[in-house]
Amino acid sequence: MTRPRPTYILIALGVILLDQVVKAAVRPRLNLFDSIDIIPGFFSLTRVHNTGAAFGLLNALDIPFKSAVMALVQTTALVGLAIYAATLAPGQRLTRVGLSFVIGGALGNLIDRVYAGYVLDFFDFYWRGWHFWAFNIADASITIGVALMTLDVLGAGRSRVSRTL
Repeated sequence: MTRPRPTYILIALGVILLDQVVKAAVRPRLNLFDSIDIIPGFFSLTRVHNTGAAFGLLNALDIPFKSAVMALVQTTALVGLAIYAATLAPGQRLTRVGLSFVIGGALGNLIDRVYAGYVLDFFDFYWRGWHFWAFNIADASITIGVALMTLDVLGAGRSRVSRTL
C-alpha cells in the first residue's frame, strides 16, 4: 500500500469545497423545483432533491431510514475506493487523479445526504422535451474522474515503444 500524496488529497478537498460552496449559494436562492433559465431552451438552474442513487435511481423507493441506508452504502463504496487508491502503483498518475475527483465528488454528495437527507442537484440541461438528469459539481467531478480512469486503462499518457521486425 502507498500513502496518498498531498496533491491527490488537495484535488479531493478542492472538489468538496467547490461543491459545497456552490450548493450553499444555490440553497437560499432556489426553492424545490424553482428554475432560472440560463440559456433558454438548453440550460437552467433547477433545484431538485435526489434521495436515491446516481441519476435519481431509487428516488421513488420509500423505505424506513432511506437516507441512512443510502449514506451507509455510499460510505462503504468510499472505503472501497480509498483501499483501491492505496494499492495503485506510483506510475498510475491518471488513475490517482481520477480517483481524487471521484472521492471528492462522492464525499461532497455524502455531506449533503448526511446533513440534509438528500443530495442537492441543480444543473439542468435539456432539449425540447428531453431533460438530462439534474446534477451538481460533485456529480460532474465523479464523471470527470471516471473518464480519467478510463483513459488510463486505455493507455492514454503512456509512451509506447514500437518494435520493428
